[in-house]
Amino acid sequence: MIQTPDFKERQIFFIDAVKIPDCGLSLRNENIFIKTEGKTKNKIPISKLIAIFIIGDMTITSKLLQKISRSGASLYFLKRNFETYASMGSYAEGNYLLRQKQYKLSQGKSLEMSKNIVLNKLKNSIALLRGAKIKNIGPKTRIKYKKVMMDKIKNTSGIASLRGVEGTISKDYFGAYFAQINWYRRIPRGKIDENNILLDMGYNFLFHFIDSILRVYGFDTYKGIYHQLFFQRKSLACDMVEPFRCIIDKTLVKMHTLKQFDKRDFSQSKGQYYLSYKHSGKYAQIFLKEILRYKMDIYNYIRDYYYLILNDEGEVKDFTIR
Repeated sequence: MIQTPDFKERQIFFIDAVKIPDCGLSLRNENIFIKTEGKTKNKIPISKLIAIFIIGDMTITSKLLQKISRSGASLYFLKRNFETYASMGSYAEGNYLLRQKQYKLSQGKSLEMSKNIVLNKLKNSIALLRGAKIKNIGPKTRIKYKKVMMDKIKNTSGIASLRGVEGTISKDYFGAYFAQINWYRRIPRGKIDENNILLDMGYNFLFHFIDSILRVYGFDTYKGIYHQLFFQRKSLACDMVEPFRCIIDKTLVKMHTLKQFDKRDFSQSKGQYYLSYKHSGKYAQIFLKEILRYKMDIYNYIRDYYYLILNDEGEVKDFTIR
């Protein structure tokens, strides 16, 4: 398991293999060497690695795969549209006690922890609105809205009703916060406009970053508490993403504010928008940089959840966006 001092020194690396001719990765002297056309282009110290995201095709040695796994890092292979088609990572497979605790968790405790996750998401949504000096959410003041929704979350009697409350919060929040930009509405993977494409990209990176940390601890990432068991869905990773979506939301607005967003980077065909691959790396780097800014907050949140499940004591502390 990665300890806190080690994790502080670790980084995410993003490799756009399409832009590097004859790209390959190899291992030498505890470093990953990125080569192009037989020449070394860059190197990555194994000790500094949390995860590598690779877009496009490249060669990689089996020895390197073994070393990455043993170091507690993860490797993700992405298509040009940033869809992950394969991954590998090191995780504590032998931590059977943790997995037993995951599956024996009572419905009552699962509900209470789920409420905590949604409450944390609400607090961060309100924090972003406050930072943007947005005073109202619909007809209610920001403070009044927060109080009403906190009461609704605390009074829910089941996961289904909690999802309903969260859905209302998300809809209201998106409309208020993203009014700063040219916003339509949120449709995951819908490709209805440029903003939805960028949110999908950012959330995808955030999801895999969180999943890589959960796997290091030995969690069964398919066993969630708020997101229930569903075939081939990493429900626990979905749970842990919720309080941190605000990182991606804030980054999208910042892109518009700093003029990093450019409509010419996108194209449209048959009613759907697409991000030009030529410009996709720019946005990916921006999202990854912002995720790294909060890597210790994410790590500490998951660490607290680990001890909560394993030792049945304490609570997952709040994460507040700054």
